[in-house]
Amino acid sequence: MFNGLVDLPWWGYIVVALVFTHITIASVTIYLHRCQAHRALDVHPIVSHFFRFWLWLTTGMVTKEWAAIHRKHHAFCETVNDPHSPQILGIKKVFWEGAELYRKESKIPATMEKYGSGTPDDWIERHLYTPYSARGIALMLIINVALFGPIGLTIWAVQMAWIPVTAAGIINGIGHYWGYRNFSADDASTNIIPWGILIGGEELHNNHHAYATSAKLSSKWYEFDIGWLYIRTLETIGLAHVKRVAPQVKLNPAKTMCDADTVQAVITHRYEVMAKYVKSLKATMHDEIQHLHQQGAKLDIKTFRRWLHLGPELKAPEQAELTQALNSSKVLATIYAMRQELATLWERSTLTQEQLTKQLEDWCHRAEASGIDALQQFSQRLRWYAA
Repeated sequence: MFNGLVDLPWWGYIVVALVFTHITIASVTIYLHRCQAHRALDVHPIVSHFFRFWLWLTTGMVTKEWAAIHRKHHAFCETVNDPHSPQILGIKKVFWEGAELYRKESKIPATMEKYGSGTPDDWIERHLYTPYSARGIALMLIINVALFGPIGLTIWAVQMAWIPVTAAGIINGIGHYWGYRNFSADDASTNIIPWGILIGGEELHNNHHAYATSAKLSSKWYEFDIGWLYIRTLETIGLAHVKRVAPQVKLNPAKTMCDADTVQAVITHRYEVMAKYVKSLKATMHDEIQHLHQQGAKLDIKTFRRWLHLGPELKAPEQAELTQALNSSKVLATIYAMRQELATLWERSTLTQEQLTKQLEDWCHRAEASGIDALQQFSQRLRWYAA
């Protein structure tokens, strides 16, 4: 029986499968996602062509289709127009049928025309990668079997399942359903785990949705984005150029009044500000909800935090429950009202810088006059934000 050109111990084939799939996920996160879809970096033509060729071999995905679908996802996140939102379609649908959802959206000409601009349109893209996308994965099968014999078929099967499971299922599904959040982004995005290794850094999905055009996905000191490590390595040797990363929060404890820099910084870091608001008031909300429990109310902090995030977008039944809770507690009513008022600051684009500064300063004054210690402390820290 033909055993292939390469003879390896059993664990060697596992290593090969892991290396092959890791190169694929690196190609997706660096090239398709950060470079093509979000323009967060540029890569050298040699690197670009390698990624395109490897993705043709291992996934059959077309750059224009992937970028267009992902851009539409950001444009309509968690709405009926989102190509793959588990909040709309259900987690089971997105996790198990994510690849089918991708293929369905790729066949919509309007999506490709509106969101697919700026992707490669050279001879090889027009004459090979796009019209013959399936031939790449067939060639990969031949190469695997030639190199490793019958076990090459198993390695190929793992390669074919890797992106549908990890990218289409885990990132698009679990990454909008379960995990932790550093930022109160206007969607359900989550960080699955703080170590972005297996899926190239895409595990840090909430960070990405907060700063979509950042080439770096890690945010906290304990988070690791292996895709960023590869990008920095390519940049060091002159094969990549990073265009944008998420801005860092700057605090100036000497500031006692809001100014134009404060407004600019608060708007820039609005998702971090809103996450910090909820975190700062978590103990206060917990204590107040426990007090309401003693009066017979049925409310938990997770539900109230969800109400804080959705605000006016709540449907009628939940809106009625929220109104009842706010009528029962002046503290919760204040926390809710102040949060919604702060969130409107970056929605008032018609106001001048002076008007926005005055509104933010007025908000801080009312927060400090609320009688809620945690809200007072949050307000004082808010004034420290600096551009």
